[in-house]
Order: sequence, then structure tokens, then C-alpha cells
Amino acid sequence: MLPIKLLSSNRKFLKFLIISLFFFQNILAEEKSIDIWNNNNKPKSENNKIQEKLIQEPKIDISKLNQNQNELIKISEPQSEDTNLKLIGLYDPGQNDLSLEMWMRTNGELIKQSLKRIEKIKLSKFSEEIFLNTILTYSYSPQKNLSEKEFLKIKIDWLIKNNKIEIIENFLNKNLEFDGKSKLIKYLVDHYISSANISEGCNKAEFINKEIKDNYLEKFRIYCLILNKKKEEAILNFDLLREEGRSDKFFNDKISYLLGLQEKTGDKISDKNLLNFYLSSITIEGFKYEPTEKTDKNIWKFLVASNLIVIDELEDSETIKKYEVAANDGSFDKNKIFEIYMSIPFSINQLLNASTIYQGLEGYEGRALIYQRALLSDNIENKLKLFFLLKDSFDKEKLNNIFKDKLSEILKEIDPSDVPEDFKKIVEKNIIIEENFELGKIKFDDKVLHRSKVIKIFTEDDIKKDKVNKDLESVYKKIKRNKKYFYSIKDIMLLETLIADGISIPSDLDVKSLSKDLTIPNTMESLIEEGQIGLFMLKLVEIIGSDDIENLDPETLYFINNLLNKGKIKKVRNQILNLALPLRV
Repeated sequence: MLPIKLLSSNRKFLKFLIISLFFFQNILAEEKSIDIWNNNNKPKSENNKIQEKLIQEPKIDISKLNQNQNELIKISEPQSEDTNLKLIGLYDPGQNDLSLEMWMRTNGELIKQSLKRIEKIKLSKFSEEIFLNTILTYSYSPQKNLSEKEFLKIKIDWLIKNNKIEIIENFLNKNLEFDGKSKLIKYLVDHYISSANISEGCNKAEFINKEIKDNYLEKFRIYCLILNKKKEEAILNFDLLREEGRSDKFFNDKISYLLGLQEKTGDKISDKNLLNFYLSSITIEGFKYEPTEKTDKNIWKFLVASNLIVIDELEDSETIKKYEVAANDGSFDKNKIFEIYMSIPFSINQLLNASTIYQGLEGYEGRALIYQRALLSDNIENKLKLFFLLKDSFDKEKLNNIFKDKLSEILKEIDPSDVPEDFKKIVEKNIIIEENFELGKIKFDDKVLHRSKVIKIFTEDDIKKDKVNKDLESVYKKIKRNKKYFYSIKDIMLLETLIADGISIPSDLDVKSLSKDLTIPNTMESLIEEGQIGLFMLKLVEIIGSDDIENLDPETLYFINNLLNKGKIKKVRNQILNLALPLRV
């Protein structure tokens, strides 16, 4: 406690004293709210955990002001639970030219609306990278309509839904304690169990610590101790779990059997969760299980990964239909469906007349007949007719996810020159173009400004400003001699960016005049001006969406680049320019 003695009975003086103390308190608070990420001497924390302390000045105990003037006014330290604020994330703000405050000025409802729209987009690799760098950057939460806990839940749910295993592991390594940690670990554990990679799943159990009270995870850790032949430790943890009443009859039976504490175990298969199902599969002799449409996706995956579904023995039509539905939903391997189709026997007559006979067969049998006949056909036109007939059959029964990738693979193997003219458009439409992440070699052309050696400042590392100034001067002289040269939007993008980075532009080159007809969306510009950088980045993800940067129209590229310049978000800007400006071969 810090005592301050009141030296006067004058109430006006007392009032002045109080106002002054609060005034200086606010000044000190502002001085201490400096963005630590812009400080050259960034603090390093143990285990890569970034933790910010909210520094608060001592507060005056106002209740004491009405007491005798000769008494001491006590200034007590705050007892707020937020004295130590834990920031949860993966990337330092400065790493991507962002900041701790990038969400604070934004209404949380706007963030949630943007995230819902993004959820419906199949993001390109570039868009997804921006998205992850934005939402996983260490930062304060919005001050309105989106709590820290809710915001974190949205991020965790996205990682799980999109199966970002490597990022989830990094996230767990960098953040020791946070709401939803057990949910992430459970997802990670189930991922490895469903892949029949139990040992790797046990390696991930290292994330489970004593602070986490999750029955499922603790049960899994006990099994891992048994698997790693740490019997005594397993028994201690098992006994503790039972004493606390956090175990159950099924788990007790299986673990007691695996520990050798009892000679027999029950034959009941439990599919209540993946761990129970796995324990059933390794303890029941002659284990057999027929999944249903309601069976959990992870159990389906485990059955396939563990070879517990034997294709050759499939004869029941209802079972095959069930597997088709599961494959369409992503629970069952799509390639296994075509193995099933190949295992169904047909006569020579059926195969020769497949185009007509298939209509009288049950759905999956008709598809199997068409598929086999198409593979036997040597004529490209007939082959294409059959495969598109098969596609129509899948589409009709709303099973199009099964054949989409397979059809694309088949069509890619056909020489485009062999495709009949009538099929060219439909073949092109059904080929899935995979993103090519390998950038070609840049071919510089000093006759075109945005393809000249000047752009090396964005495509190569450690290019000095003096070198860029010389290159620009040299290229500009060549361009100036060409009286017909037209400055393109990409040229203007380049020039504005050079100015933003402190590069000297020729005095007779009026960039403002060149860009006078180009417009910037007011709403996007206001986000930059108001410091709502987080929401701006989400809007950027929405705009780029599933497109590659190279395919965006010049006007869109221009306003994106212009706004990134204003927001000083140079890393993303440079990535865009590196993709959009050069001619690559």
C-alpha cells in the first residue's frame, strides 16, 4: 500500500488532487500501451508462448474520500483477473505487417458475417494463406459483439473442419493453455486412430497435461501407457480415473483385460466413440462390424485403414448402397467403390449391350456395368459416351462426389487431339485444374515497365534502393523514347508502390494523372483509415476467394495494391506483385 497524506482541508484542493491523479494515470496508461511488436527489442517467452501483461496504474480507493481529511487515502493494486492477458495465436503481428490492435476497432458482428461468407468459398492457396495468417496472428479481440472465447472457438472450429493437422499441432505447441485445447487434442488423436496410426496418436498424447480434465483424452493416454509397456504408470492412472468416478464399465473391462488384471473381456462392440471402437477391435476375437449410414465418419475411415472391410465378400445390395453414400459423404474411400464395381460379374452379352441393359439394373449394378464396359472400350468416342453416361447416373442419385475426381483423372489421360469436336467443351469442363504452385522463371522485358528489371525489388531478396533507382532511370529512358507507349494499370500499380517504398520517380512522370480514372472502393478504404486491418484482410480474402492472383482483372489488382500500400501491409502486397507483374516462362 502507498500512503498519501492529505495536507489540506480545502475540498477544492482535494477535488483538484483527485482529477490530477486520474489525469496522470491515463497518460501513463497510454504510454504503456505501445505496441510491443513494433519494438525492436521484442520480448522472448518460454515455449514460444506470447503472453502480454496489461499494465494498470494503482487505483484510488474513492470510498475513503469521505472520511476524515487527516486519514490516509489508500491506493491499492488492482485485483483484476486480466492482469495477465494470454494472447492465443500462431504468428507474430510484425511477421505479416499486422498489429495487436487489428480487430479492436471492429464490430464483432461484421467479423462473424465475413467469416460465414468465407466459409462458403473454396479458397485458393493464396487466399487461404492470407486467411490463416490473419486469424492466427496474436492479437486482441474486438471490443464489441465478439468475445475472446467466441473468437477463439471460431478459429478452432475452422482448423478442425478443414483438417489442418500440421497447423493444429503447431498451434498446440505454441499455446500452453486455452479454451478448446482438449477439443483440438481429441481431434488430433482421433485423426491418427482413424488412420490406423495409433503410435503417432500416442505421440500426440504429450499435449495432454494434468490441467486438462477430459475423460476421453485421459483414457487414451492410459491405453498409450499400456502400448508403450509402462504398465505400472498405466495402473496408477487407471486407478485414479476410477476413484474420481470418471471411467465407465466398458473402458474398465477393456483396460483390465489389456493390463492382464482379468483373463476375459466382453464381446460387445461399442461404437459410442472411436476409442471404444478401437479397443473393441483389438480385444474381440474374430472382430466383425457392419457400419450403417449413422456410423461416425472416423469409424468408417478406421475400418478402411485397418482393412476391416473386405471388398471381395460384398454381395448384399443394401451394404453396397450404404458404402456409396458413405463414399459420397467422404467417410469411405471413393476408390473402394470402383473396386466393388469391378468385383461384380457380368456376362459377355451384358457388357456388349451395356448402354441399354444398364437401365434395367439396380443403381449400383448399372453403374458397375457401364464402368466395366467403358474400361474395355478402345474407341475414344464410345469411351467418353459411357463415362458421361456413368456421370449422369451418379448425378441422378446425388452421388456426384464419388465420380468427380475419378472422371477428371480419366479425361486427363486422353490426348486432347483425340477428343472428338462434339466432346471438347464437356471434357474441358469436367477436368479439374490443379493449382500449380511452382513459379516459372521470370523473363524481364525492359520495353514494358511492369515487366522490366525494376520489379526485381519484389521478386528478389535484398535489392538496394540505389539499384532500383538506377534500373528505373534506365528503363524509363527507353520507354520515353517510345512515343506510342501506353501506361497500363499494372505499370501504375508498380509506380505507386515504388513511391510508397521511397523510390525516386522521374520528375516528369505524373503518376497521379495516370491514376485519376482508377477508383478505390470507399468501404475498403475506410477500413484502412480506421485501423480495422483485421476486417480489411478478411474482405481481401473474400475478394480473391477461389481465384489465382494472376487471373484477377487489372482494376481489382490495382485497388487491392493501392490499399495495401496505404495500410503498409507490404508482405502480402509484395506476394501479389510477384505473382501479377512478371512474365514467367
